Formats: sequence, structure tokens, C-alpha cells
Amino acid sequence: MTRLHSQTERHLVSRIGWLRAAVLGANDGIVSTASLIVGVAAASASTSEVLVAGVAGLVAGAMSMAAGEYVSVSSQSDTEQADLARERAELAGQPEFEREELAQVYIQRGVSAELAHQVADQLMAKDALGAHARDELGISEVTAARPVQAALTSAATFAVGAAMPLAMVMLMPSSLLVMGVSIASLLFLAFLGAVGARTGGANVWKATFRVTFWGALAMGLTAAIGALFGTVV
Repeated sequence: MTRLHSQTERHLVSRIGWLRAAVLGANDGIVSTASLIVGVAAASASTSEVLVAGVAGLVAGAMSMAAGEYVSVSSQSDTEQADLARERAELAGQPEFEREELAQVYIQRGVSAELAHQVADQLMAKDALGAHARDELGISEVTAARPVQAALTSAATFAVGAAMPLAMVMLMPSSLLVMGVSIASLLFLAFLGAVGARTGGANVWKATFRVTFWGALAMGLTAAIGALFGTVV
């Protein structure tokens, strides 16, 4: 048995479904909760008030992420299923047209006409719908929408991300909350960006800078608003 047959290549794109939801959830958990904490703390609120606001933000944010991801990915799944149903009907009603359509896909990719028709015939003989879904519609097992997985992953990772700045509230004196939570959260974001990039095979420094920049901007704006309203009130 050759090395090609004995080993299965594992590509990073297979992680795209859960990785996107996980990174989005954790990043949003850190940024939104840290920004909320910093904003409330900048308004001269007590530690207990900041903690209550943070916990409320964690629960509300996790549920919002779960609902948003489920609705969004369900819409994608509904569209995919509608396209597959239409393709299934077309395969049943006009198989020759569908064969030619699939062959044209391969011809446009550079395959000769004769070979393209042979490939279309063989693939359709094995799994006609799968061949059209993959090569005509761009739907595959790797990229197919999974609403429940996306919702659960986003909610769980949001809660984990939000718990990080909340832990800082319990560990720091009230006088250091704004600065301490901001610095700790930026470090958390940098770590998250690096891990996400490493897992997905992307540029680590670029991903780390991207998440820390937007996190710093969000916390800076909420701190300014909290200080302004705290002074006015």
C-alpha cells in the first residue's frame, strides 16, 4: 500500500464551521463584557454594581449569540436545502441536461470536453446529487451549515470569553478596575487571536493585532462614555 493510500490528508478548512463560531463567540464575549465592565466602572460604580452588570452581560450575550447564530446559520441551511431540492427535481426530470451542465463545469475548469463528459458520467452514476451539490452549487460536507453546532459553540465560547474580564473584577480593587480589566482583556484577546490563527493556519501576528486593535477601540469608547455620564450624573 502506498503512502498516499495509507494516510488521509487533513486540511484546515474542515475546521471552518466550528472555528468561526468559536472565535467569534470568545472574541465577542471578551470585548463586549470587558467594554461593559470598563464603561460601568468608569462611571464610578461600586465593584458589586460592576459585577452585576458583567454577569448580566454574560448571560444576555451568550443567549444573544446562540439565538443569532442559530437564526443566521438556519437561514443558510434553508437556502442550501432549497437548492438541493431543486437540483434533485432537475436530476429526475432532465438528467441529460444536468449531465451536460456538470460537464460544462469541468470544461470551464480546464478539462477537455471528452474527459469532462466521462467524469460527469462516472460521478453521476455514483452520486448525482452529491456531484452537482459539490461542483455546481459549492455545497460540501465540510462547509455545510450546522445551526445547532454554531449556536452551542458561540454561546459556550462567549461565556468563557466573558468570564475572563469578570474574573478580573473579583481579583482587583475598584480603583484599578478600568486599567486592570482593560490590560487583562487585551492580553486575553491577543492570546485568543494567536490561538485562533494557529488553529486555522493563518498569520498569527496579523490576527493578534486585528483583535487587540478593535478590542482596545471598543473599551476606550465605552470608558469615555462611562466617564462622561458618570460625571454628568
